[in-house]
Amino acid sequence: MEAIQHFLHSLHGEQLADLIRWGGFVILFAIVFAETGLLAGFFLPGDSLLFTAGALVGTGILKAPAPLPQDPAGSVAALCATLIVAAIAGDTVGYWFGRKTGPRLFNRPDSRVFKREHLIKTQEFYEKHGGKTIILARWMPFARTFAPIVAGVAEMPYGEFMTYNVVGGITWVLSMTLLGFFLGGVEFVKEHNEKVILGIIFLSVLPAFIHFLKERTAKKAVEPQTGS
Repeated sequence: MEAIQHFLHSLHGEQLADLIRWGGFVILFAIVFAETGLLAGFFLPGDSLLFTAGALVGTGILKAPAPLPQDPAGSVAALCATLIVAAIAGDTVGYWFGRKTGPRLFNRPDSRVFKREHLIKTQEFYEKHGGKTIILARWMPFARTFAPIVAGVAEMPYGEFMTYNVVGGITWVLSMTLLGFFLGGVEFVKEHNEKVILGIIFLSVLPAFIHFLKERTAKKAVEPQTGS
């Protein structure tokens, strides 16, 4: 139990960089896959993980395993390719889990590794935004884990899902990893790492939030007319 608690603690703050240095590309692949492919992955640090990994490559601390190119440019290319595969594979597993489990998943009781509230909120977001949820959720904690599952439960056509999955996986990994790669060495960023990541996440989800507010405002404007 103590080992599990120590691992969870190492996923946040300065210890995250130590974990990445220790596990390299293998631990990065496993965490990104688990966050999007396992029902219990919602607590994993997707955005900060990608940003920190990119920063470690940019500063020369993290290198691609041999025989891959180990210069910063070659290492970041290998890192992005590895994480894109992990992200796409994780969402694919999540989709088929939801497809096989079906609506009965919503009746599953809460546990330490599963919160039905997050699943329901993701479903509501999916009902408003449709397939775009698979892309937008990449930058949204909790929703990132449950979006592919909800798409599977809703029986979104697999071809359509994979299109959103690939686009979302590529844009999420490249945006967060390359930002870390180019900005990670800046002194201000190193001193305020978590705040910078939160700012990036906020800017990422801002368009979706504005879209949601517009839809809500339009709905409220129609309701009085319908009632009359």
